[in-house]
Amino acid sequence: MAVETSAGAGSSPASSPGATLLALNNVEVIYDEVILVLRGLSLEVPEGKIVALLGSNGAGKSTTLKAISGLLPTEHGEITDGRINFGGTDITRIDAAERVRRGLSLCMEGRHVFEHLSVHENLVAGSYSRGRASTEDLDLVYGYFPKLADMRTRVAGYLSGGEQQMLAIGRALMSRPRLLMLDEPSLGLAPLLVQEIFGYIARLNADTGLTVLVVEQNARRALEVAHHGYIMEQGRIVLEGTATELRDNPDVKEFYLGLGEEGSRKSYRDVKHYKRRKRWL
Repeated sequence: MAVETSAGAGSSPASSPGATLLALNNVEVIYDEVILVLRGLSLEVPEGKIVALLGSNGAGKSTTLKAISGLLPTEHGEITDGRINFGGTDITRIDAAERVRRGLSLCMEGRHVFEHLSVHENLVAGSYSRGRASTEDLDLVYGYFPKLADMRTRVAGYLSGGEQQMLAIGRALMSRPRLLMLDEPSLGLAPLLVQEIFGYIARLNADTGLTVLVVEQNARRALEVAHHGYIMEQGRIVLEGTATELRDNPDVKEFYLGLGEEGSRKSYRDVKHYKRRKRWL
């Protein structure tokens, strides 16, 4: 069964495979009119690819997703410069609900399932932007996440962290997104569950061509499934490349994969102390 990922519920035209689906151009975000978080950030997400956005705490990764999804006003944030283009349309000033209708779907950090509703009711709620939950969409989600099918009547608040993450992704799929955004899907999960969750992400992309932008601190796991990656520090992109290039990069190995000479994870903020790495800033 195939999911309709290339033509969501919105009116935006579908992109050809490999074309740029999402583009951020020199985006600046300020909170409470004084706190500058994103500083001229630019990145692209090609149609049908998995892109990883990596960085340490406070780098601006979650703010980037909120800027894309239109949720900044809920936290007294705003885009003060730059543009966000999705599917050939400038969406910088479009409200969050309209972005969902155009095919943007976000799984927020911490999963945020409706704890008092059943698994099935959570999934039905995910299709609100389309007006109804079709049997085809439900069958697709249950097909990819058979655990959810077995627990469809269970109250979501009693699910494990891994099961809630599956439910959050399944609920996002119910809107038939053109772009699925995931904010720290591995947060708080055991290593085997993290492997399972990223396995689902890779399979959805391979089987259906679903475009995915994943924000992660677990760089090793994210780069195993991503096609392309960006590394953020202090609201800027400091490095980008294919997943293979980033995995093989000695600086990424040391700072994010824990494979440096000292075997410890560091931050790119310390890069100024290493003469050979000054080229990244």
